[in-house]
Amino acid sequence: MKAVNNVLVVGAGTSGLALAVLLAREGVRVDVAEIKHDADALGSGITLQGNALRVLRELGVWEQVEASGHTFDSLGIRAPDGTLLAEIPDMRTGGADLPATMGMNRPELAAVLVRAARSAGAHIRLGLTVRGLTEHADGVEVLFSDGSSGRYDVVVGADGIRSTMRRMIGVDAEPRPTGMGIWRVHTRRPDSVTRTELSYGGSCFIAGYCPTGPDTMYAYLVERAREDTGFTVPERAAHMTELSRGYGGVWDEIRADIADSDRVNYTWFESLLVEGPWNRGRTVLIGDAVHACPPTLAQGAAQGMEDALVLAELLLAADTVDQALFDAFTARRLERVRTVVESSVTLADWQLDGVRDADVPGMMRKVSALVSELP
Repeated sequence: MKAVNNVLVVGAGTSGLALAVLLAREGVRVDVAEIKHDADALGSGITLQGNALRVLRELGVWEQVEASGHTFDSLGIRAPDGTLLAEIPDMRTGGADLPATMGMNRPELAAVLVRAARSAGAHIRLGLTVRGLTEHADGVEVLFSDGSSGRYDVVVGADGIRSTMRRMIGVDAEPRPTGMGIWRVHTRRPDSVTRTELSYGGSCFIAGYCPTGPDTMYAYLVERAREDTGFTVPERAAHMTELSRGYGGVWDEIRADIADSDRVNYTWFESLLVEGPWNRGRTVLIGDAVHACPPTLAQGAAQGMEDALVLAELLLAADTVDQALFDAFTARRLERVRTVVESSVTLADWQLDGVRDADVPGMMRKVSALVSELP
């Protein structure tokens, strides 16, 4: 007899939806509670490394994802004036039969995963969150924000870096600002943009862009974090436009679009690492709720989806739900995500501190070799 017959997943991001697919297709009854009213419209652009693509293939959605995004196998490094300095082959961390990297529109990825979860049998409940939990030896009683309730064998908090579930179960950890802030815009893709390209130096720490589809991309500028983040829509566009003047080449085309865009957003880089355990009783946390990192290595979504893969494997194989199961989950994941989080933060620190002899390629190779291994 299966130890886990019904599961509540709180949060319909990439981690939560991946877990919902993996469990529901094996006959587990899965409810997904998402506080937003539209799970398909979250964010702008996302970079997915090969190990993330490997999980998406396991979910059975790789062909849909490939058709919607833009794949590439190298990284371009440019001077601030747009001169190409280097072309660096990307490691195929998902295996030789998958691209090294993909850019994709976040809403399109969300839509693919929502369809997959529903097709597998998961019930996605939008505009809903958890108001209370009562742990029992054989399950968890859940009170929802609409006044309804339910009882589940396991509850999974996949509700992101500001996780309500983390606080609700008493895990004492909060994200830490790294000292950098990022301006992003989702815009049209010039024909010359076929991969991620980065410029270091100039008016910002990093100026970069990533293609996300046949005619779309997102561009970003990373600077020292600003204390005042209450920008109006026109102020965001004006500030990003001004920062972009330090860069040439493709940025001359991007700049024209930024000025007219109402889609410029600004966020701080933050990090989080919960040492463990990642559960309290039968409620367990995954993804950004327990580990989050600045996007300097583009591993945030990948690590969350790997959490889903490992947790699903353990839950589906379990004869009983006990602390040993959750300890095994944390043990499988903690050191891997520690390396990713600490390396991502170190890359940001090197730039903030102006370290000129930092071994950035070596750090990237180390993490790529690690995530090439199965989680």
